[in-house]
Amino acid sequence: MSEAYSVVIPAYNAGETIEDALRSIVSQNIAPTVVIVVDDGSTDDTGARASAFDARVEVIRQENQGCGAATNRGLVAVATPLVAFLDSDDLWLPGKAERQLALLDARPGLAGVFARGQIFKGPVSAPVLGPVADLWSRTTLMMRSGAARAIGPMIDPPGGRGDTIDWIARGREIGLAFELMEEVLSMRRIRPGSLSYGRDAEKDRGYLLMVKRALERKRAIALSKQTGDGDE
Repeated sequence: MSEAYSVVIPAYNAGETIEDALRSIVSQNIAPTVVIVVDDGSTDDTGARASAFDARVEVIRQENQGCGAATNRGLVAVATPLVAFLDSDDLWLPGKAERQLALLDARPGLAGVFARGQIFKGPVSAPVLGPVADLWSRTTLMMRSGAARAIGPMIDPPGGRGDTIDWIARGREIGLAFELMEEVLSMRRIRPGSLSYGRDAEKDRGYLLMVKRALERKRAIALSKQTGDGDE
């Protein structure tokens, strides 16, 4: 089983949570080769905290461009055959990496795997637990690095929500297979100011735009097939 994987964490003003996120990664029984934290123009001490945390943590700094752009920057630095992701205010549960590595090893036709996650609020030491949810999100995703590059760059939508959904949809359109594991392998933190906090009409515009783009791509593919059939 190939156990060489990197982790990419896009981070913006995550000084209060980045150490929790990193701790949940480096404490895995199969630890990553490197954790790439992309400091997306933070104005707090996110980068300094990440740099000081562990020798396996590599910090890349850039001007603020968005979560998707920061993820793209991290992917460029990945040199391992597998890559996983984590949002800077979320956590991996023990055994997360091992279980996903085993599934990808057993199923070579899978490009990537997601998992279920426990929603929570508050500090890690005394979390207020919410529901368990299917997390088709960066926080639970581990995939083959070649497949990630084949999809192309993530696109940051208006409001910042929906970048991963669009990215995976584009992956499926080129024939990549993804699966969601039934196990609860991550924890998603809900806090004021985070992209996942509550409903927000402005932030939710990104979801609508990504759905619109997906429909446009499907129509273009269907039209191309019809035109091709007519030429034969």
